[in-house]
Amino acid sequence: MKIRERDVLKKISVCFAGIATALVLTIAHAQAQAYPSRPVTLVVAFTPGGPSDVLARVLGKKLQEILGQPFIIENRPGAGGNIAAEQVANAAPDGHTLLMGNNSILATNAALYKKVNYVPEDFMPVSLIGTQANILVVNPNVPANTMAELIALAKKSPGHLNFASSGHGAAAHLSGELFKAEAKVEIVHVAYKGAAPALQDVIAGHVQMMFATAASVVGHIRANRVRALAVTTPKRTAVLPDIATVDELGIKGFDATTWHGLVAPAGTPRETIGVLHDATVRALNDPATRKALMDLGVDIVGNTPKEFEAYIKAEIPKWTQVVKTSGARVD
Repeated sequence: MKIRERDVLKKISVCFAGIATALVLTIAHAQAQAYPSRPVTLVVAFTPGGPSDVLARVLGKKLQEILGQPFIIENRPGAGGNIAAEQVANAAPDGHTLLMGNNSILATNAALYKKVNYVPEDFMPVSLIGTQANILVVNPNVPANTMAELIALAKKSPGHLNFASSGHGAAAHLSGELFKAEAKVEIVHVAYKGAAPALQDVIAGHVQMMFATAASVVGHIRANRVRALAVTTPKRTAVLPDIATVDELGIKGFDATTWHGLVAPAGTPRETIGVLHDATVRALNDPATRKALMDLGVDIVGNTPKEFEAYIKAEIPKWTQVVKTSGARVD
């Protein structure tokens, strides 16, 4: 073959490669532009009516308006969120099946359960939707008006005070375990089948204290059925701005935040994640949506996928250590 012919063939090959690359990019762009092309299933790992469920329904309603396709909420409770997480991890990575993740699913369960059939890397973060403060509340008959007085009381009579939670490994349980470790006190965990019966027993005085979500206790605090001593988030919550944080009250760096975030199956196209993220931020900036979420006790975040990924990675070792220290196991 003559040199001139080889040059011509080389130029043709380069040309076809460029066309192929452009075609792939065009198809990817078209797919992103077309997303979503059918109804989107947003899987919630808990029963209807709970914080994750209500948050998903508020957000899903607005995402449906923005993206022009139905957002169907599918409740798959059980195993602390593992059933729902496994379903989404194994779903087609096309953005049409999403998970309303939280700290239990994405940061705690791997340490808490003997076997979990997914890992955090099975998901692509979209955005941290928001955080919920847990409030340290006590029955009004407990002779402690401040967190310092409660700690002193617990140290005076180790093992005498009990704290309720919605179940082994739940956020309320691990918040209490973190508090025990940081405050160096011995209080006894009493697990219930749900947050509502746990809180009712605190109100009735059968159990002295609890770490409860702000939304679940704000009405009881205002009615003096329970006494609020501290907020577990690094900053005060907008729902109860007058209540100081555990950090402010002397246990520096204390953070037992409940959080909720939107994730998709690993392998979902970056363009699709971008569309989802942009729509999520628009939804969270909508005044009606913001008010509905704030009424749930949610402090809205709406960060980037990379920021949410970094947030998850930072949470895993912290809660893994809390689980190990407490000896908490579910199976």
